[in-house]
Amino acid sequence: MSNVEHEVENGSSLLKGIFIGSLIGAAAALLFAPKPGREMRSDLSDKLSQATDKTKEVAGAVTDKTKAIATTVGEKATDLASTVSDKASDIYTTVSDSKQQIAATLQEAGSKIGDTVSEASSNVSSDVKDASKDVADEAKATSKEVANQAKDAKEDVKSSYKSNY
Repeated sequence: MSNVEHEVENGSSLLKGIFIGSLIGAAAALLFAPKPGREMRSDLSDKLSQATDKTKEVAGAVTDKTKAIATTVGEKATDLASTVSDKASDIYTTVSDSKQQIAATLQEAGSKIGDTVSEASSNVSSDVKDASKDVADEAKATSKEVANQAKDAKEDVKSSYKSNY
């Protein structure tokens, strides 16, 4: 046989070994103690009852602690889900508000552009009318001048014709 030492994997295995060894040692001490059978059975029964009661207490404490942890985890999960939901709702509201603000800004800009185009069109129309009036007035003035010059030329031709004949 080889001499191989087994390492203890963790502290819990060591504690289990000590606990089981203690129980076996206690049972052996009771069995080998110089007591009559009836007392021995009574002592064993008492010790077994005590061990059972202690086991039930530990199991109850573990159950209570487990339920408390489960409740805490459930509450934390519910709180986290609520927080995530609230944040998602806030983000959706922010995006929706921003979208509405952008749409309003675009509509306002479009309206301003329309007003500017309308005003520019009106200005161009007014300038065209003014230029047209100026051209018409200039044409009338030129026409009158030409008519006067033609009249003067006619008079000159007439007087020159009369003087020649």
